[in-house]
Order: sequence, then structure tokens, then C-alpha cells
Amino acid sequence: MGHRGLHPAERVAEYKAAGWWSDETMDGLFRARVAADPDRLAAVDPANKADLTGEQPRRLTWRELDAEVDGLADLLLTHGVGEGDVVGLQMPNTVELVAAYLACWRIGAVVSPLPAQYREHEIGELGRLAGFNAYLTVDRLGDRSPVQEICDVRSSLPGLRTVFAYGASLPDGVVPIAFAPGARERVEAYAAEHPADPNDCVTICWTSGTESTPKGVPRTHYDWLAMSWATVDAPQLTSEDVLLNPFPMVNMAGINGMFLPWLRVGGVFVQHHPFDLPTFLKQIAMEKATYTVAPPALLSLLLARPEILAAADLSSLRIIGSGSAPLPPAMVRGWQERHGIGVINFFGSNEGIALLTDPQDVPDPEQRARYFPRYGVPGVKWTSRVAEWVDVRLVDPVSGKEVTEPGVPGELRIKGPTIFPGYLNGADLPTPFDEEGYLRTGDVFEIAGEDGRFLHYVDRAKDLIIRGGMNIAPAELEGLLAGHPSVAEVAVVGYPDDVLGEKVCAVVVPAEGATPTLDELVSHLRDQRIASFKLPERLELRPALPRNPIGKILKRDLRRELQ
Repeated sequence: MGHRGLHPAERVAEYKAAGWWSDETMDGLFRARVAADPDRLAAVDPANKADLTGEQPRRLTWRELDAEVDGLADLLLTHGVGEGDVVGLQMPNTVELVAAYLACWRIGAVVSPLPAQYREHEIGELGRLAGFNAYLTVDRLGDRSPVQEICDVRSSLPGLRTVFAYGASLPDGVVPIAFAPGARERVEAYAAEHPADPNDCVTICWTSGTESTPKGVPRTHYDWLAMSWATVDAPQLTSEDVLLNPFPMVNMAGINGMFLPWLRVGGVFVQHHPFDLPTFLKQIAMEKATYTVAPPALLSLLLARPEILAAADLSSLRIIGSGSAPLPPAMVRGWQERHGIGVINFFGSNEGIALLTDPQDVPDPEQRARYFPRYGVPGVKWTSRVAEWVDVRLVDPVSGKEVTEPGVPGELRIKGPTIFPGYLNGADLPTPFDEEGYLRTGDVFEIAGEDGRFLHYVDRAKDLIIRGGMNIAPAELEGLLAGHPSVAEVAVVGYPDDVLGEKVCAVVVPAEGATPTLDELVSHLRDQRIASFKLPERLELRPALPRNPIGKILKRDLRRELQ
């Protein structure tokens, strides 16, 4: 796939005429922010950065960040990285990560971000799928060396020309991050010769769908920047806000939940990594954060442990975003009534779902926890401008008929300017769109509320496990575990956890005469060099797996038993 002109011309013309898409670009937004207030604080490192990478935390103004973006963009250009090249990016949440995104976008390169936890197995697989031309990482991440890991799989990535890394002790052949004088002039000259088109690809993020192989999700300036209005409008962000970002900047929550709204309105962007509750609470107090996002399990835990909150200063915080799992109504009510802080209920996806229920439109915390807007219902107005742009419908997955009755489950289908143009190498995949151009989300909802104004989430058809906000595809683990000699059959499912939302359980039918242990299976997976957040934390041995009449494993039965 090329990385130019991803959306068809007729869609561009329609959405521009409607005012949903504009000529804005990522770099254009950043330049406007720098010009507006160059000497104001822009980006802040995690407080524990020294433990993470060995580097001291930094605080950059817009002007300083801009200079760093030019320096890095110039280094990339010097080593042959430019317009349309795909840069694999694996870094913790730091100010350098912010600069890396912006530097790539300034020269028209495409960022493909990978979670910091990914190891050789995932890096090799995704690097081949995306055709990485360059890779940008760090020498140290806790007790690991991500730069060594990419070097170990480098020979299996034929398009990978250059590896760049921050840090002091780098393997041979890795380009250290260092800035040369005169960067700005060279970068400006290149940018003038290679102007960005808003329909150019800017990121390739990755799903962890039900299939064992992740799918690449290319997105353009157009669809990201349309989507960013949803996460500006709901928390009512302005340049006075301080955003504390605990989510990895690898998909919807980190990029569109925090990074793009900050780029759009200004303010201060405070990074946090890896999630550590004492550090997180300390950063809210120290930086006077006004807005953050957190998984529902964490927000419930904090309410259940009032002694933790009593010792923390949350006085600056005016609103919190949450999502990735259903919100308990008692949690949303508790934050509102005990702490005066509204919780926004977000439902988003890499492909471009943008449903959200905020305190302005739905003051009742019980309703806000349970329901999402059913955009387009006659006579019902929503605050977010995205409500006017997005067309949603429910479709019976068996008959294909539109669902218009309350209480009847149907698959959510969605269309509009926030939706991505289609999967990477999409010709090899089933189309995610129906015959009318709606995205088939695989998520099941039903119509609810007075006059059918709401959607109520029923289940995800796609079988994902969401552990601490990270998506895990059971099929990938099942494929790897099936290779163990003690395993005859295996199904991987999630089970509830108070802190992480879900954890991973492997349900195994043992091979004849074998009794596999959890330690054995985890060790087998570690040998495949997969990310540790995917590793099972529970093992159930069964004589057989429950199946329906056509032989499909009934995972919902397994999940019910594990609860």
C-alpha cells in the first residue's frame, strides 16, 4: 500500500464541503501552538524517568520542543528517512516520544507505534507487515534493552535501513540521537519541497483483533483531526488545561484521548509511564493536572480505598475520562458525589468509533455509566460537534436488517469523518465495511432510554481480552500454546480482575498422560519472546472444551464459569 491519498476523492470532497475535514495537518497545528505561546511550558516528562531510561526528567517550552523536533527531523533526513517512509517507534511515554511523532510528521514520515512491552516476536511480525524503513527506540527501558531487541530481529526486516536510539550504550550500527547545527534551515527546505497532504497516512497503529495476526490501521491527518474534536469537546479543553497522560501513545486512548487534544488547544502535556499509582497521584498534585484518563477498575479501586485519596491532592482535577470496559454506575456516581469530579464515558476504537457520554449532556451518573449517545435521533441534541458528523445504526447480524426497536441486540455500524480508510494490505483481508460504506464494528449494542436516544453496550463480538487497557488477542496465544507437547486443545479467555479489569486464563485439555502447569506454559510463551502483559495468570485443566453444534468453542460459557 502507498501512503498518499488514502481516502477516495469523492469522500474527501463530500466531507470537506460539509466542513468536517479541513486543510489542517499535524505539523500545521504544532506550528500554530509554537507561534501562539513559544515560551509557555508545553511538555513534561514522567517523574520516574530516571528509573525508566536512566535519563533525568525534562520540562520543555513550545519553543524548546520545536527546536528538538527540528533536530530529530534533520537527523532522520540525514540518514535517508523522508516522505512516506514508515518509522517503527517503540519508546516509553516521555517528551522524546512527543518529539519523535512531531519530527516524523514534519518530514512526511509515517509513525507505526509499538507498545513498550512488545518483544522480538511482535516487533518482527509487525515490522514485516508494515515494511519498516527505520526504527526509533531507547537503549534502556527498566531492565530491558529495546535497541538490542530490534537489532536481534533486524536481519528479518528487509526494508529496515536504519535504527536510531536514545541513550549512551548502543550496539554497533545504531545511529545515536544527536542534533547538528543548522537543522531548522535544512528541515524547512525539505518541508517546502514536500508539503503534507491532509489525506496522507500519518500513523499505522495495530489492532489485536480476534485473528491471531494483528491488523494495521492506517490513519490520515483528516480522520485523526476530525476525531480529535470529540476529545476536545467532551472535557471542554482550553489552553489553560494540564493533561496527565497515563496511556501508552500507541492507539486511540493515548493518541486521540490525550496527545491530539493537547496539540489542538495547547496547555501542558504531562507524561506518565509505566502506570504507578503513587507516582500518578503525585503528578496530579505537583503538576496541578486538570484532566486525565484512567481505566474504570482503577477509579473503582480508589473509591474503595478512601485512605489513598485522603493522602492525595486532587483539588486541581476537574474531569476524568474512562473507558475500554463498561463503567460501574456506582463508580461514576461516587466520583461525582464525593469528589465533585465528572467522569466521561468513552467508547473508541483504532478504526474510528467515537462515542462518548459526558456530564454536560448526561448529568445523571447512572445513565452516563450505562449509555452512549445514539447520534441522529430526531430532536435530540448533543454538545460534541462530532455528534452531527457521525452516522450510527444497529444491524441484526443474522438477518442484516436495521434494528430500530429498544432492547434488541444489533451490531454497531458507523460512518463519518472519524473512520479510517481501510486496513493495511486490505486486499488480503475481508472488508471491514458493509455495502453502504458503514464500518462493521463487531460490537453489539441495543437501543435504550427515553425516545431511544441512547445505545447500551451488550458485548463485544470480537472476543478481545482488555488487560489494564491493553488489548490481547486470544487467537495469538492459542496458536502459540497449541505448540506445547502437553496441550491437546486450548481456549484463552479473560476473567475479571479488580485492578486490571481482566486477566488472561488458559483453559487447556491436556494431551494424553500429560498434566501441564501454568509455569510450564508461561515459560513456553516466554521462549517465543512475546510481550509479558499477554502471559496467562491462570490455568484451568478440562477434559473437554464446551462447543456449539457446529463445533465452535463457547467462550462465553468459559467466561461465565470463570466468574
